[in-house]
Amino acid sequence: MKNIALRVSGAIFLSAALLHLLRVLFNIEVVAAGFIVPIWLSIFGFIFALALALWMFKTAMKP
Repeated sequence: MKNIALRVSGAIFLSAALLHLLRVLFNIEVVAAGFIVPIWLSIFGFIFALALALWMFKTAMKP
């Protein structure tokens, strides 16, 4: 059961990372509460979410 939860978490983090990457590649503007979120913030979001996804998948592979 633990492995399934880790894999689902990894998939969610991986999808978040891919969305951040797509925002950077296609230069999509995001406005939150009237504030324009800078593109460079998505670069950090991509790295952070990808690191979490890899961590979840790596932990799920342990016996």
